[in-house]
Amino acid sequence: MFLSDARTQFYDLIKGKRILLLVHFDIDGICASKILQSLFRSDLILYTVVPVQTRTDLINAVQQHSEQVKHIVLINCGGCVDLVDLLHPPEDLIFFVADNHRPLDICNIYNAEQIRILTKLGDEEVPAFADVFREDESDDDESDEEGEKRGRFDEEALEKRRARRHWEQQRHKIIFDYTQFSYYGSSTATLMFDLAWKLSKDSNELLWWAIVGETELLMSERTEQDKYLLVTATLQNHVSRLNHKAQDEQPLDCLRITFEKELQLALYRHWSLVESMRHSLYPATTLRLWTLKGEKKLHELLAEMGLPLAQCKQKYCGMDVSLRNELQSLLESKAEKYGLNNLLFASFSLSHGFRSKFSALDYVYATSALLETAEKEKTATDAFLDVADSLIISKLVVLEKGIESSKQQLEAIYRQVQTFLDMNQVISAGPFLYATVIEGTPDARFFAAPQCLSLLARFTLKAHVAISRSKKSRSLPLIITTPDVRSSESNTCLVCGIPPTSEDSPRNFFGKAFEQAADKTGSKAELEFFDTNIIRLSVDDRSKFFDALISLLC
Repeated sequence: MFLSDARTQFYDLIKGKRILLLVHFDIDGICASKILQSLFRSDLILYTVVPVQTRTDLINAVQQHSEQVKHIVLINCGGCVDLVDLLHPPEDLIFFVADNHRPLDICNIYNAEQIRILTKLGDEEVPAFADVFREDESDDDESDEEGEKRGRFDEEALEKRRARRHWEQQRHKIIFDYTQFSYYGSSTATLMFDLAWKLSKDSNELLWWAIVGETELLMSERTEQDKYLLVTATLQNHVSRLNHKAQDEQPLDCLRITFEKELQLALYRHWSLVESMRHSLYPATTLRLWTLKGEKKLHELLAEMGLPLAQCKQKYCGMDVSLRNELQSLLESKAEKYGLNNLLFASFSLSHGFRSKFSALDYVYATSALLETAEKEKTATDAFLDVADSLIISKLVVLEKGIESSKQQLEAIYRQVQTFLDMNQVISAGPFLYATVIEGTPDARFFAAPQCLSLLARFTLKAHVAISRSKKSRSLPLIITTPDVRSSESNTCLVCGIPPTSEDSPRNFFGKAFEQAADKTGSKAELEFFDTNIIRLSVDDRSKFFDALISLLC
């Protein structure tokens, strides 16, 4: 059931209750949980936070805590599965779902007793109740039995049976059409900030978390540019409202957010300009920086901008101040000539006293690297807590550690993409392209994590399209597999599928395709992740699984 007013139908209802907060392993979800935890603390609401990455984690968390709580809040998880069927909860247990994954499960939408959905619907159409549920279903079963008793050729019974068969066929088609693509709705962090604002409990820190959550959706290509701009306009209004004092009227150590144009360059304020451009998806694939020709073009661009190469190869903070101040305008003036028309985008930055300035993009890169750290001694829960700490403005040491980890991750992705292209390892299988990270690759430890693997897939596909002579490559999706070196099970791999570059919408059909291919072949596949375009598969079954995918998608 959708809630029309989150304040009265959700927040006022849980005041004074003990809450179980289940949070998915993504930056938007963690930011949303931070905002909600801030509200809970202000109203002395008792809560327990449990991070969940898979459906099994969700089941275990509910089983472990369901006796102590009667209200469970799900952040970016659980919305796309039938919660009652999956969890078999007690009848007095109520779930509040704030999930940006789409499409939402039909049973959750029409369950008015135990499921309350906080997320707002966008343009998506939900099938009507009458098209997918029949209230007279038990009556039909009884009438079928009576018809068989009266005789096989009872016209009335046969007509009812035909009508029911037709309805079931239509229902199957409607549900398939509704569920065939997976995609994402609006940011859950922004939704929670909206609640904080309506409760008059908003602040700059909460607003910053909402901005980071929204920026993560843009960076991971889970939202469309138009939707991002609309949300950004709303966030800009909040920035103006909460930062209205003139700079000279504010304390020196205060938190200040500014709205500005931002370069689509990874961590350039904390790296050298050359390294940042080489390891950023957009400029690297546009200029083909992994080739000698691309490297030459980069040097030409820097020369035309009047930037000495020595300055561009040293850390940004060590560059001449005048060059730093003019960098954005210089890049903007040469962007069109070098095909970098989308190098700038609307974003936000954060400053805190005399410390360095951080952009929302910096935060997304750093927190994503912390969440999927390759350090063996760190558990998933440790990584989750590190991200939660890094979002606290006073704990910039943790954030700076994430920035260094992100550099290593981006370097590993760049090396792997270069290997794929140099060795011609991006292969056409007919209806899709595929690439495989070879067993024993030193950098495989970075890719055995969903978000990093997705970034590798996007970088690989755009780089391949940039150098491919075939026009068809733009319309082909990509599947990438990597050894699952972080799993306790041996001989497994992660499989990730992404849509073609020609698609403007981030809708992904691989979730449904993977499910059908696994069923058809009986492959040992774990469809556990809430991002359904990523699965865990037995290496022994990979060949027949791919054959089934080819026959399905042809």
